[in-house]
Amino acid sequence: MNHSVCTITTFTFLCLADNASVLVQEAVVISGKKLARQIREEARADVEKWVLAGHRRPHLSVILVGDNPASHSYVLNKTRAAADVGISSETILKHSDITEEELLDLIYKLNTDHRVDGLLVQLPLPDHIDERTVCNAVSPTKDVDGFHVVNVGRMCLDQSTMLPATPWGVWEMIKRTGIPTLGKNVVVAGRSKNVGMPIAMLLHTDGRHERPGGDATVTISHRYTPKEQLCQHTKIADIIVAAAGIPNLITADMIKEGAAVIDVGINRVQDPVSGKNRLVGDVDFEGVRQKAGFITPVPGGVGPMTVAMLMKNTIKAAKNVLLYPPERIRMAAAS
Repeated sequence: MNHSVCTITTFTFLCLADNASVLVQEAVVISGKKLARQIREEARADVEKWVLAGHRRPHLSVILVGDNPASHSYVLNKTRAAADVGISSETILKHSDITEEELLDLIYKLNTDHRVDGLLVQLPLPDHIDERTVCNAVSPTKDVDGFHVVNVGRMCLDQSTMLPATPWGVWEMIKRTGIPTLGKNVVVAGRSKNVGMPIAMLLHTDGRHERPGGDATVTISHRYTPKEQLCQHTKIADIIVAAAGIPNLITADMIKEGAAVIDVGINRVQDPVSGKNRLVGDVDFEGVRQKAGFITPVPGGVGPMTVAMLMKNTIKAAKNVLLYPPERIRMAAAS
């Protein structure tokens, strides 16, 4: 196990009635910030090696529609990370009243621009624009979000591809922390097309294939899964990935001793003391950490990993440009 990516294990003393005390080991808190820093260092080295080989610096274009504060914050984090690893980037701002046709025209121009290696459209989009249409308009070779149907299909077939950044980040957290997956029971709470389903796919697929999977037995729950049924599965799970967007969905009484709990949830709730909004995940962190073997915090867990994996995908996209130049993309689009 790579202990450098985790916080130091802490202990709690429980006082009993006869004044004796019992030493209780708390979960190892997996620091997404430390892991992401490690991955960004790898990305920085990859970029410099690429540039020294005579190639131009990788470039990432981000389309940001509207004035959603959270979206603006996420995009700023991505462009800062790009600068940190040596990737050039640009943010293309568009008003929320942009039409779907206008947005698709912009995407086509960027698809065929040889200066653009990676391209992402920040989600969510305004209600009048179909997100699936937009995601499938981005060239699969430039699709650093990994949302294009071609990249999703290749992932399902265990083939090398652009993996969705958040699921890939979860997978890397599990691997780099040394949490075993082979033959283990996993529960993924949440079935979103961009997070829950891809995480389940990465964890259950064959580890011997081109894009190795986790060889785990995976159960997926969703909003219609009764709580008692969810508990039946989580109580025997070695790994629980909470990605449903429901605060306190996973509590200590629902898990077994030593389980690894990965919290992908991002929820804004009002602090009862200060009255201010704060970020929480889908897991009762303080309760679950007393029983789990590993746990990720919110914030500071999966979030930084998502951004780090986007940088990795952008480097892969730069290499794709050599394999799939814009001329070939134009021909494919016209056919």
